[in-house]
Amino acid sequence: MATTTASVRVPVPPDRVWQLIGGFDTLPDWLPYIPTSELGEGGRVRTLTNEDGGVIVERLEAFDDKARTYSYSILRAPFPVTGYLSTLTVHPEPGTDSARVEWSGTFTPEGVDDAQAVALFHGIYTDGLAALAATLAA
Repeated sequence: MATTTASVRVPVPPDRVWQLIGGFDTLPDWLPYIPTSELGEGGRVRTLTNEDGGVIVERLEAFDDKARTYSYSILRAPFPVTGYLSTLTVHPEPGTDSARVEWSGTFTPEGVDDAQAVALFHGIYTDGLAALAATLAA
């Protein structure tokens, strides 16, 4: 099993960050390479379409509004991994009105080595958090 984590500090109150990213259907609001998201199964499954028309289907596994975190698994995607579980969390920065957003994942590489799978998801998380910071700064 492989794992990776990326984080970004943003000069925005944690509640405002969570308001933007806390909905399971809100990726298109802050992640430019996911222009569409459709919810199914009572809001527990999202079907994402990326810029290239690729489809990713994810299931909400855990949600804690008070702790500002949710976890999801991938049901179907063009990624070389199985057993994918990811968590997105907004942490308050003590003594400030800022937040740290953390995106982490665990998975088992399939057809690639651990380093390649980690590099893929670390890049996705890092690019995604940079897009979030840019959206919040706009």
